[in-house]
Amino acid sequence: MAFADPQSITINAIANSLPRTGSGNNEGTFTKDDANLRMEIKHAYQKRNRSVLKLTHRKVAADPLVAAQNLNYSMGITISVDRPPVGYTPAEVKQIWDGLLANLAASSGANTVKLLGGES
Repeated sequence: MAFADPQSITINAIANSLPRTGSGNNEGTFTKDDANLRMEIKHAYQKRNRSVLKLTHRKVAADPLVAAQNLNYSMGITISVDRPPVGYTPAEVKQIWDGLLANLAASSGANTVKLLGGES
């Protein structure tokens, strides 16, 4: 079963619609109409099964060194799930996933802020 078309990503209380812009064997791409937000999903099934979701965001912002000039900036967030072909059910993987997300979201995202701040 494929991801629904379009996908919706809310950033800073703004919902962004990302229609499907690509598909292939075990992969799909969703891109906002201005191309500033893109979600890519890929799966590989080998000795280990890997599912990867990457969200890429682009923006134009002021150059901190030249006040009258703007630059293009981009960043990405990649989530990768690596598991053996047998031994874990999808329900078990989801329980582990939910535990990680709960840890990152707890206390208003304190561990997320620590991760992004370079703490380990």
